[in-house]
Amino acid sequence: MSKEDIIFLHAPSVYDFRKEFLFYGPVSDMVPSTPVFEMYPFGFTSMAAHLAKNGYKVRIVNLASMMLNDRKLDVEKLISKLKSKVFGIDLHWLPHAHGALEIAKLVKKYHPDAKVLFGGFSSTYFHEELLRYPQVDLIMKGDSTEEPLRQLMEALKEGEPLESVPNLSWKDEKGEHHNPITYVPDSLDYQDVDYGWIVRSVIRHMDLEGHKPFKDWDRYPITMVFSIKGCHLNCTVCGGSCPAMHKFLNRQKPAFRSPEKLAQDVYNIQQYIKAPTFIVGDPRRGGLDYMQRFFAEVKRLGVTNSLVFEFFTPPDEEFYKLASTHTKGFAVEISPDSHDPEVREALGRNYSNEELETSIKNALKYGAERFDVFFMIGLPKQTRESAVKSAEYAKTLYLAANKDPRLCVFISPLAPFLDPASLAFEDPERFGYVSLARTLEEHRARLTSPSWKHVLSYETKWMTRDDIAEVSYEAADAINKARFECGLIDKEELDYRLKRSSEAADMMKRVDAAMAIADPEEKRKAFQELQRRSEELMESTITHKREMEWATKGLIRSVPRAAWAILRGV
Repeated sequence: MSKEDIIFLHAPSVYDFRKEFLFYGPVSDMVPSTPVFEMYPFGFTSMAAHLAKNGYKVRIVNLASMMLNDRKLDVEKLISKLKSKVFGIDLHWLPHAHGALEIAKLVKKYHPDAKVLFGGFSSTYFHEELLRYPQVDLIMKGDSTEEPLRQLMEALKEGEPLESVPNLSWKDEKGEHHNPITYVPDSLDYQDVDYGWIVRSVIRHMDLEGHKPFKDWDRYPITMVFSIKGCHLNCTVCGGSCPAMHKFLNRQKPAFRSPEKLAQDVYNIQQYIKAPTFIVGDPRRGGLDYMQRFFAEVKRLGVTNSLVFEFFTPPDEEFYKLASTHTKGFAVEISPDSHDPEVREALGRNYSNEELETSIKNALKYGAERFDVFFMIGLPKQTRESAVKSAEYAKTLYLAANKDPRLCVFISPLAPFLDPASLAFEDPERFGYVSLARTLEEHRARLTSPSWKHVLSYETKWMTRDDIAEVSYEAADAINKARFECGLIDKEELDYRLKRSSEAADMMKRVDAAMAIADPEEKRKAFQELQRRSEELMESTITHKREMEWATKGLIRSVPRAAWAILRGV
């Protein structure tokens, strides 16, 4: 096996989840990945492409996805055979706190002379504590680390001192060192999105499985580009809010990708993959002129991939006019989080239900392929009654949309952790939260709890963890009943969903009972009896994954397209 300059490893949430009893519940219902959180961050792609462009040998190995698709995979054997000077492990999302550190241990076990590098939002927030783990050598901080990583690789190659590498924390025989976060680009035009690098890397290593962004990506490919980094909003539970960016990432203002380059990114992806492209960040933050330029360039280039937009506030009619006349297909996502104006205001979402309903009607009127609405449970000022009413409000939205099946309403608990750096995490009492985990180690330890309810790192003044867990299933029932009453699912499907929800709620109680058994052998037997059914109930209990998927064809359909792009040197 050839030696790389750096190999990026993505760990499962818990290592080894295949040997542990873990009733994850609905913690990943709102994302494409499974409860193992096998989807690696987009930064892997952008960092790898940037390094490859500068002459470094790079590889991505998605261990989490590989472990899901091959339950007998010998992870230690695989890691022992990898050869690299540096192993980069993401700790971007805090639910990877256990798996990332355990994989780092294995890397050090088999490659004691290699450097283990961590990065991501959670790595940045907990960089001082993280560096004290013996298996961690380096931490790259910040939200734009492509160029600092190149400088780090050059310094390591040339044996130069690391004090000059921006954003870096590291340790040596003299102790710990923390360079400040000084590389914070005010524009995202410094690099180009290169999906072609992934295609070439897959061919080079004959390894599609290790490069897949998540388990089912070959069946359901979805791509993404970034329109903005940073935010001007102060949403209470968001670790990427304006205050969080200021204080912990040294980003004083949002940085935009220019509209022309953003359109070019979408077009470049289309050369390799025929699949929807998710535009991360609300591009309307750049203003009307930004959107007009973006859509004009999309039309000029002949983009045919569907575009998926996420919005923080409901778009007006003008946006939908532009989208409908300049694209071959578009979809919308928005997270009002609660139907209750008081809860929504406490959360930082300052718009009315009337604005939301009008926006939905306009989106469907102008041909949106779908409109996804997300509600959450575990919010400031939210009671059990309020959470259920948010789910029941789905019926109001479906009726406002004339029962159009393109509208999809979802609800899920805020799980498993409060975002580090969010206002709620930094000042929990002010926002009505009771914080049950503060350090990285406390979060890491919670992840191996047998039930998702016990993994939760918080309670609120209005709901205990029991309340949050129980009402999550009640709210799921309410949304499914709304779908049935509006003719969006039939009675057979409704009964099936209500049964699964009931069984999942019961499973949570049975896990609690097993946890209370004092005798270790009896406890082991109890969990063994629960294992199979608990695994069946972990996915798609509250939100059914297939309902969240945009219309797309499998990856195999894009093979000729990708091959032709490589031959043409795109």
